Amino acid sequence: MIDRTANLLGTVALAVADRIEEIAREIVSHSGATPAALVVIGYGLGPSNHQLRHVLGLSHPGAVRLVDRLVADGLVERRRGRDKRAVALHLTDKGYKFRETLLGGRLAAIRPFLVPLDPSEQEELATLLHKLLSSMQPSDLERCQLCRLCDDSVCSDCPIPADFRKTQEPDEQLS
Repeated sequence: MIDRTANLLGTVALAVADRIEEIAREIVSHSGATPAALVVIGYGLGPSNHQLRHVLGLSHPGAVRLVDRLVADGLVERRRGRDKRAVALHLTDKGYKFRETLLGGRLAAIRPFLVPLDPSEQEELATLLHKLLSSMQPSDLERCQLCRLCDDSVCSDCPIPADFRKTQEPDEQLS
């Protein structure tokens, strides 16, 4: 029974991920790490390129190209970082509008999967998902990676709160 449940969960997870990627591509005109970069930078904590690349799982050159493209598109701006050695990334007004549209589109892409469930079943599913996530033992970096597309305005009781401020700087050890 557990293998069947795991198989079904995996299929639903892929369907949800595919739908999120499709809606993100429609909204941002880019797929891959671009939507997640907008969400992560939009938390407003001014991540460095180094922090962003670790959260998104990119190489250094890949992160630089991504940020260059976001800056060229007028979605992100570079500002002086906290320690003057790093550059802090922040969304522009245009970037925030794209981020809000993206997060709204993400939720709209997921909602149809919940429509077959009545309200009590939706609540039960939420409880079960919270329990599954709470049982995980992710590192701070893994938490940030898991929450890279989360809409923090609708998640009031996050079972794995990510603190994007804890992602390491270049001279710090990554776990």
